Amino acid sequence: MAGKGSSGHSSGYDLVVVANRLPVDFTVDDDGEVRWQRSPGGLVTALEPVMQKSDGAWVGWSGAPDLKHEPFEADDMLLVPVTLSRSEIERYYEGFSNDTLWPLYHDVISPPTYHRQWWDAYRRVNQRFAEAAAEQAAQGAVVWVHDYQLQLVPKMLRDLRPDLRIGFFDHIPFPPVELFQQLPWRKQIVEGLLGADLIGFQRGGDASNFVRAVRRLTDHTTRGPIISISQPDGSPGRHVRAAAFPISIDSQRFDRLARQPEVQARAKEIRTDLGDPDVMMLGVDRLDYTKGIRHRIKAYGELLQDGRLDVTRATLVQVASPSRENVGAYQELREHVEILVGRINGEFGEIGHSAIHYLHHSYPPEEMAALYLAADVMLVTSLRDGMNLVAKEYIAARSDEQGVLVLSEFTGAADELAPGPLLVNPHDIDGMKDIIVTAASMEPKEQRRRMRRLRRKVMGDDVAKWSESFLGVLTAMPHRTSYV
Repeated sequence: MAGKGSSGHSSGYDLVVVANRLPVDFTVDDDGEVRWQRSPGGLVTALEPVMQKSDGAWVGWSGAPDLKHEPFEADDMLLVPVTLSRSEIERYYEGFSNDTLWPLYHDVISPPTYHRQWWDAYRRVNQRFAEAAAEQAAQGAVVWVHDYQLQLVPKMLRDLRPDLRIGFFDHIPFPPVELFQQLPWRKQIVEGLLGADLIGFQRGGDASNFVRAVRRLTDHTTRGPIISISQPDGSPGRHVRAAAFPISIDSQRFDRLARQPEVQARAKEIRTDLGDPDVMMLGVDRLDYTKGIRHRIKAYGELLQDGRLDVTRATLVQVASPSRENVGAYQELREHVEILVGRINGEFGEIGHSAIHYLHHSYPPEEMAALYLAADVMLVTSLRDGMNLVAKEYIAARSDEQGVLVLSEFTGAADELAPGPLLVNPHDIDGMKDIIVTAASMEPKEQRRRMRRLRRKVMGDDVAKWSESFLGVLTAMPHRTSYV
């Protein structure tokens, strides 16, 4: 349904997406003029066709502090900016979202920090997002809320608009209840999520963790994946479903990119620039402590030290794109990684042969496709990952059916892709070293057998199928507007 939302909801949008960020980047010129440009990402790719078909609205933060901007049309969607102050970015985003929830939800690899002021900011900002979504949604609309920054929005939105059909998707892991119970506001988070009709997770284990948290922390009854929320008088209320909907990528896009002659020429150029190694290994990650970058580099350095890899015949390219640079744990990680890379290069590098090529940049998709094509071995060694889409991008780029994927068993992708990859426990450095050597020496015939299996999975289950699957289940669910 076209038209902006109104207080009466007679006009509005039949589909409203609520995410921390808008699908565009804003910049403010020296003269104060605000400009924006599209920022393509996995979520945008997944939802854009559905949004355009539904004439949908997207509610999110602009990415800049204190930037007020009216809703505007872009790519057949209404974009609705939510304004955040510099203090709210520090407390809601860098603080509670990324220094409390992120480490807690990733197995406490880094200790979470619990501050009441951060929680207060998180609650305030979630309310602002809920109000913005309520304003744009038509009567009976579908609202799809995304990710750990907005876990209170479903209940807040249902309190404002009980007529809506609400879905939530958690893009990161949901922790075991024994860890989740550390959070002082654990019950508020669970009740916030239960405002949704459908709660999606990357893995079945994450959905089970959430249902266990509901059983432990609330009085609601559960039966398998269904949580029943009764009225105070005991009469029937709502049913909430928690289930796995593993996310994917725009597989066809990466496949097409990797088939372009200029991308294939760039892949050959990359190998030439590296000195034509027999084996090029590749790591591509955000610079995040969950990604196991230090474990991977340590294992690679020990293989050079043991003589099982030769620096004149093998090289590791590590792309580590900047991430959350205002958060202390990330600053510390960058320092540790750069010291480790420097030590290994100093100890094992030779003129014309660096042991590790460390790149602290982000790259456009064309360059990433060329890197994937150039790499004989892709190293994905996350300590904990909701999914890990880099693994799927590598597979989609390998239409030549060559290359070996080494994949951490602690990624959501491992559940989907096994037995095609070589699975590793990144905490087991000796075991990881053995598997890296196996990958580096794998025969082309075995590479082809494994890659064919991987490509069948990734090319068939793309991101469009993911969004259609989630929205299909959400819209098919029986809908009751009552809520406790």
